[in-house]
Amino acid sequence: MPTSTAISLMVIAFIAVLAPISAELLWRFRIPSILIEILLGILIGPSLLGWAHTDSVINGLSGIGLCFLFFLAGFEINFSQLKGAPIIRGGAGWLVSLILGLGLGGILLWSGYVLSSLLIGLALTTTAIGTLMPILKDREILHTKFGSFLTAAGAAGEFGPILAITILLGTESAGIQTLLLVGFIVIAVLIALIASRPQPPKVIDTLQKHLSTSTQLPVRIIILLIVAMVAIASKFGLELLLGAFVSGLIARLAIRPAQSELLVPKLEAVGFGFFIPIFFIVSGMKFDAQSLWKDPNTIIHALFFFGLFIIIRGAPALFLYRKILSVRERFALGFLQATALPMLVVIVEIGISTHHMKQINATALVAAGMLSVLVFPLIGFGILGKTSARDDDSTSRANKKLGLGQEMTFGDDLFPDTGA
Repeated sequence: MPTSTAISLMVIAFIAVLAPISAELLWRFRIPSILIEILLGILIGPSLLGWAHTDSVINGLSGIGLCFLFFLAGFEINFSQLKGAPIIRGGAGWLVSLILGLGLGGILLWSGYVLSSLLIGLALTTTAIGTLMPILKDREILHTKFGSFLTAAGAAGEFGPILAITILLGTESAGIQTLLLVGFIVIAVLIALIASRPQPPKVIDTLQKHLSTSTQLPVRIIILLIVAMVAIASKFGLELLLGAFVSGLIARLAIRPAQSELLVPKLEAVGFGFFIPIFFIVSGMKFDAQSLWKDPNTIIHALFFFGLFIIIRGAPALFLYRKILSVRERFALGFLQATALPMLVVIVEIGISTHHMKQINATALVAAGMLSVLVFPLIGFGILGKTSARDDDSTSRANKKLGLGQEMTFGDDLFPDTGA
């Protein structure tokens, strides 16, 4: 390993340790650790201090981190909890955002503001659910009614753009890409059916035995699954993140509840403890911070896209979840599902590599995404207040006691729905 690579990795590892410590010291401001990782990545990157640089090794580790991020996002999706209204409303919300985004993208293309209405339209429909998941778990919101609707909306906001990129921005025609996607889905379903079958007692005992030894066999099997699905997606000419996301869905079906208590913390340790921080730090290192003060228009563009996130991605929540969530919850959901970054980085990289995105817009979109990660969760969770699984259960009991149907929530007396 070259000395420069080793030094850069050391600086990146130091930032990965410093970020959560800084987030803890700044807990009053509730700044997500990943945002601090990005900001510190900008600081040590070539555009500012130049203490760390990217190369093939670091970019490779960053790519693995991105795959792990989407794997864990897919793994957290529990379809038994999201079936029905959450997944239907989440999918409908993303389609509404897509229509609005493509329409606005067409106007911006006609005005010469952008080079591709498709790329800009997709960028405005993403949701950083992988970024929000740790916050939802820490606040004990993940398994509440609100958490189910946010998870479903976030899944649509990550899976929808991946599918759109795969079909519309692939190397082949849209028809061929669709056939390849169908083939990939068939293979994924077959693997999922095999993985979800009851495991023989001997297999269970073997996996349980090696989970506590140096071999860590179940962890190795999960990593093999991730790599295999990414490789299959690559072979089919599809977006690699599709393979990573689907591998998380398959792992969710394969891992039994008794196994998850020991296995899931190990997977999160590998992802959140090593690879995922590298992705966010390297994303910051690649950010062209100097352009923000060299060209004031970049800041104007960033604020413009920042506003569009809440209009295109957030506003539909106010209408689609009427009579399901309270006014407070709908506003909170709108801000949270408008949070964007990981898929935004991917779309920007595609735009730059294909010369279908202006550099000023690429920098502005990433800046707007970072700003959304800082601002929208603060506003969203601030509006939501202290919500936990216990609160959700007590609300359900109160509704039943009062004879209210599932179409109403117990918090509407504080935030009455006036139809506005």
